[in-house]
Amino acid sequence: MLSGRGWTAFVVALIVVCAVAPLLNLYVPQGNALHMSDYAVALVGKIMCYAICALAMDLIWGYTGILSLGHGLFFALGGYAMGMYLMRQIGTDGQYHSHLPDFMVFLDWKALPWHWTFSGSFAATLFLVVAVPAAVAFVFGFFAFRSRIKGVYFSIITQALTYAAMLLFFRNETGFGGNNGFTDFKRILDIPMQTPAMRMVLFVLTGVTLLAFYLFGRWLVASKFGRVLQAIRDAESRVMFSGYNPIGYKLTIWTISAVMCGVAGALYVPQVGIINPSEMSPANSIEIAIWAAVGGRGTLIGPILGAFIVNGAKSWLTVTAPEFWLYFLGALFIAVTLFLPQGVVGLVRKLRGSKA
Repeated sequence: MLSGRGWTAFVVALIVVCAVAPLLNLYVPQGNALHMSDYAVALVGKIMCYAICALAMDLIWGYTGILSLGHGLFFALGGYAMGMYLMRQIGTDGQYHSHLPDFMVFLDWKALPWHWTFSGSFAATLFLVVAVPAAVAFVFGFFAFRSRIKGVYFSIITQALTYAAMLLFFRNETGFGGNNGFTDFKRILDIPMQTPAMRMVLFVLTGVTLLAFYLFGRWLVASKFGRVLQAIRDAESRVMFSGYNPIGYKLTIWTISAVMCGVAGALYVPQVGIINPSEMSPANSIEIAIWAAVGGRGTLIGPILGAFIVNGAKSWLTVTAPEFWLYFLGALFIAVTLFLPQGVVGLVRKLRGSKA
């Protein structure tokens, strides 16, 4: 699954996530050059959530050849499932001191809607984080793949799907907070969320999840199932002539990819402190594809690097020169498309090959 150097790099990454980062944040005093600020913890934690989405995109696009422009929907569904639980955890500490979320009191609702029934249970929330994106992806993928929709047509309908969902969640009567979504979270498992220790727990949990999904991805693409996926990407007709039914393979990896995005969304919400319908915007889904393209499709590690490179540049540019960020993103994507079709990982391999 991994070479000797690969396992070494994996263990180093695990140590950094589980030991080095907590030490630098919790025990190195502020003002020290080695101190990791709370802002840095939140930023890296957020980017690791994005990296899980990029990894999910690589499985469906890089290894199966199916470009989705709607993965932001699955990310948001996982985030909303966690957000509903966190809103219930506020209890009577809201502005109106009601057991109902503040936005429901404002809209004169008298009781929770039916789809909030299990939002008070953390175990049920974890189930919904996985089950809701999986169910939506399975139903959508079943009809799309059975109808042999592929290529640019599949990309367009996935974007239409996330756009339609965004419009639905913007409506106040759906019970998802409308335009403002969910925010003002205070506790998780009855533990205050704004303490340094809780922030670091969420950070470590996100890092470990990312590394676990990376190992899972390595195992998956190296298996017979993964080899069939790559064959579907390269020549789907030959796969069918060989006696395989591509629909089952595509539907399985499509659903797995959606679940990974849902888990990323659930980890993202408590760290960022807000979830709203803008997470389903088509632009967000396009950005996920850009992370995978910049890092290098079909490499697993490349999309993770791409998520860190693009979002690191975004965080820096939106502070120093916010008016140039979108121009930079467009230029980066054009440059990668024209000059680096294999992304950053492809460039590194090319440079190493030229030295050999």
